[in-house]
Amino acid sequence: MSARSDVSPLTVNRLSIYLRCLRMLQEQGLRQVSSQELGRCFGISPALFRKDLAHLGEMGIRGVGYDVDSLAANLSRHLGLERTHRMVLVGAGNLGSAVARYFGTGDGPFRMVAVVDSDPEKIGRPLGDVTVRPREELRQAIEKTRATIGLLTVPAEAAQSTYDELVEAGVLSVLNFAPVHLRRSAAVHTRNVDLRIHLEELAFYLVR
Repeated sequence: MSARSDVSPLTVNRLSIYLRCLRMLQEQGLRQVSSQELGRCFGISPALFRKDLAHLGEMGIRGVGYDVDSLAANLSRHLGLERTHRMVLVGAGNLGSAVARYFGTGDGPFRMVAVVDSDPEKIGRPLGDVTVRPREELRQAIEKTRATIGLLTVPAEAAQSTYDELVEAGVLSVLNFAPVHLRRSAAVHTRNVDLRIHLEELAFYLVR
């Protein structure tokens, strides 16, 4: 993308969904697909699909459609999935442990390279492919592993100070699982994953 700042987060989210759909088509052995066929198969608006792809340049052939392998490769490249992204996780509780194990296989572009925690009973224990380190070694872990993504699975009261430390240590992006609104740094891409908000949204519709 020539101007990534001009691409909205919603568009980026949809590009990720398109890539997932294309990989499913690859598994089915399909080589060519039209925007209309994608729309029917995956509930995607053909017009919106074409508009989103316009951010990447011309990729399809009018009247023919898209080469599945080529389009998947282009989306993967534009989404930055052709290189390894090193991640450091702060908080090895139940949620943090689950996240670390999920990314601990070493497959895919996202690799967990360090986990830190303040609980003495967790320090020194293996978690995924790494060993839990003391919380005070966070900056050292980031510098040594060159992690660029921080994952926050700490209690709400510790989230802001931990986020600030991640920013100061040089991470470029943060995924926050703590149920708190962070004062964000303009230089660091930050996203929140609040499971309670999503569950409360479901509850809202269930009572109606």
